[in-house]
Amino acid sequence: MKKFVQIEGVGMSFDTKKGPFVALQNVDLTIEKGEFIALIGHSGCGKSTLLNLIAGLTRPTDGVLICDGREIGGPGPERAVVFQNHSLLPWLTCFENVYLAVERVFAAKEGKPKLKARTHEALALVGLTHAEQKYPHEISGGMKQRVGIARALSMQPKVLLMDEPFGALDALTRAKLQDELMKICVATKATVVMVTHDVDEAVLLSDRIVMMTNGPAATIGEVLKVELDRPRNRLELAHDPRYIACRAAVLSFLYEKQAHDEKLAA
Repeated sequence: MKKFVQIEGVGMSFDTKKGPFVALQNVDLTIEKGEFIALIGHSGCGKSTLLNLIAGLTRPTDGVLICDGREIGGPGPERAVVFQNHSLLPWLTCFENVYLAVERVFAAKEGKPKLKARTHEALALVGLTHAEQKYPHEISGGMKQRVGIARALSMQPKVLLMDEPFGALDALTRAKLQDELMKICVATKATVVMVTHDVDEAVLLSDRIVMMTNGPAATIGEVLKVELDRPRNRLELAHDPRYIACRAAVLSFLYEKQAHDEKLAA
């Protein structure tokens, strides 16, 4: 497998009124092409900060980040981000919201018919062909998030970055979108890095779970390889000893090892 994203000795600090705040330190991680990585940890452990560094939205204080052989120096269409807030423009239809991204990335080399075709394909991929001409206020929260995912996928990114994309949804909608995301990843062979607080979500979706230590000065505590065959069925996995073992390992890290560290730091 190809080393696709490389995070080498990365640290991140922010200037505050009380002085520098060290959010991350000594983060090293290699992500292979087509791999699904889940970042998990307690609030304030730097998960979103690390995701933003990969996205190029912020620059590291120390270290370097590389994507497909090139140093990450800022945002780029090869790294698309899906946030917890869908961030759709309310005055545009679902189609127009996605088309905006397609046009920005491909307009210089493709005509309008091809751009429209890309937009239709992206919305079809997330099952929203029927809602193309609806406005954000006319669709549900889950559908809005699917439009956000379609918009990101329409750019044909090398890496899909997701910051708790299903965190604000009800349990049933969340489960449905998790299942759809698994199918999309198989169809697109996407490389995905997703921030989550949900242990079951991390085990269900990912190839590896990267567990972050508590902040400040957070780093990678453990990395767990999820050795579950794909495609994955949530009902079948519920009784799979491998799934249960992975879930127990993550819970142990979060609520025993890191809880213990908090006591030491207090």
